[in-house]
Amino acid sequence: MTQTIQRKLNDSAFVRWTALVLIALMMFFAYMFVDMMSPLQSLIEGQRGWSPEIFGTYGSSEYILNVFGFLIVAGIILDKMGIRFTGTLSASLMVIGATIKFYGISDWFVGSELDVAMTSWNIMGLPGSALMACLGFMIFGCGCEMAGITVSRAIAKWFKGKEMAMAMGLEMAIARIGVFAIFTMSPAVAYSDMFSFLPTQVVKPVFLCTVLLIIGLLCFLVFNVMDKKFDKQLAAAGENEEASSEEEFKISDVKIILSSKIFWLVAMLCVLYYSAIFPFQRYATNMFENNLGISAIEAANIFRWFPIGAAIITPFLGGFLDKRGKGASMLILGALLMIVCHLIFALVLPKFPNLLLAYSAIVVLGVSFSLVPAALWPSVPKLMPERYLGSAYSLIFWVQNVGLCLVPMLIGYVLNTTNPGVSDAFENKSQIATLEEKVGYIDQMNKLEADILLYDELSAAVAPEAEATAEVKAEVLETEAKPTLPEDFDVEKAKAQLNKMRNDMASKGISKDFDYEKSTSQLEELKAQKAENNYPDNPKYDYTITMLLFVSFGVLALFFGLWLKREDKKKGYGLELPNIKE
Repeated sequence: MTQTIQRKLNDSAFVRWTALVLIALMMFFAYMFVDMMSPLQSLIEGQRGWSPEIFGTYGSSEYILNVFGFLIVAGIILDKMGIRFTGTLSASLMVIGATIKFYGISDWFVGSELDVAMTSWNIMGLPGSALMACLGFMIFGCGCEMAGITVSRAIAKWFKGKEMAMAMGLEMAIARIGVFAIFTMSPAVAYSDMFSFLPTQVVKPVFLCTVLLIIGLLCFLVFNVMDKKFDKQLAAAGENEEASSEEEFKISDVKIILSSKIFWLVAMLCVLYYSAIFPFQRYATNMFENNLGISAIEAANIFRWFPIGAAIITPFLGGFLDKRGKGASMLILGALLMIVCHLIFALVLPKFPNLLLAYSAIVVLGVSFSLVPAALWPSVPKLMPERYLGSAYSLIFWVQNVGLCLVPMLIGYVLNTTNPGVSDAFENKSQIATLEEKVGYIDQMNKLEADILLYDELSAAVAPEAEATAEVKAEVLETEAKPTLPEDFDVEKAKAQLNKMRNDMASKGISKDFDYEKSTSQLEELKAQKAENNYPDNPKYDYTITMLLFVSFGVLALFFGLWLKREDKKKGYGLELPNIKE
């Protein structure tokens, strides 16, 4: 009887894994939103005029507020206010930021007075759509990173003395399936007929992911109910760790963490490794497009296997860590594999464009991305006292965010600088394609309208002869200047098609006040500009220098991994020891 009373929620495998799934779903949808635009770089260049530098600045904006202190505050909030409050706040911030970003790139904002005003501010040369998207992404980023440290703390709480590394690995696996899902879905949704009330293709995936983030918030609220009951059980047993953390934590503990050598070894390894992964995700699709000469959808289909490989392997690595250990060795091996893969992308793939090689390298990179996070995050509780574990996680994330904020901008700058004129060529090509599509659409409508009018003229010319044949009509209107209609011309079908095309104009991005003459003139100017600047029909970016920059991050991460293993051997932190003690 006593044993039954003392049994806690997390003693039930079903309950603790259900709790994990609920919080992991929130991160699953968050990861989808983070990488939603990555497969659409070419599309947003054409539809919103974003250059690689603008795209890089947008990618960096996710981390800006975190770098300037919010993430440190988030860790303190977590230690002071607990998991439930912090998680709900983070999920809500993600929804708010996503909504702002959706509005910023939507047709309701683009071309509005606010868009014109924000563009006129000329902040870092960003157009209004990019500036509003960056604002939303900044707010989303605050919520996402806060959610990351909250989830890590929640898993440490629910799986203490149990399968902690496996649980963290499974949470990361679920989140990474979100990356696989969005690299699969984002281009497909953009080019599909879904959400027909959104005329611009690039807006559709943003809308879908915003809705999914709301579902993620609801999942965390369900977890809150379970966690509240768990806290009551811990309090009754005198084991309420969050309560003790609230009483013992001091702001001065942040100084203690920052003065720790082992903290900086972990933080530097983290920032360097992730700086070679997450910014790469932003540009990987476009890199494959250019190196292999394939479409964005085909390129996204290659990269989507990166997170899937990581998702499959990470839980097993977590189980290995729980039972066998070898965390520091896994960090080193992960960094080595990443260096090899980025060298292939930098030096081999451009000279030997091969799909099998691309798939193989991306899968191996996924293995690397399994090894490092699976070993890194469960190691933090071994290195930091439990009473400021939340702040330790937040400070590591803060250092990581500094790199993730600066690196995408650096990558965008390097890519643009090492490819002079290519961005202009892409913009010219996209503008020509957009105008040709719109002008061609209007030409088709005008042709249908002219055919219908001609049919009416022909019909009126032979009236009232009801038995008139095509030959009679031709004889009545016999003239070289007058066009003729096909014998099988169906006027009712033509009228129906014309009405449908008029109704579908908005979905094609053609407004009712579309100026055909002006657009035709602009199209001729763009074609003349292409000829004058000798722009190629298929411009390409050379990613060699950009990828070598990622390689350098990997080499530095390897150095800190070796240093960390040496410190563990000297001071016995237990990084090579199993998590589950016999």
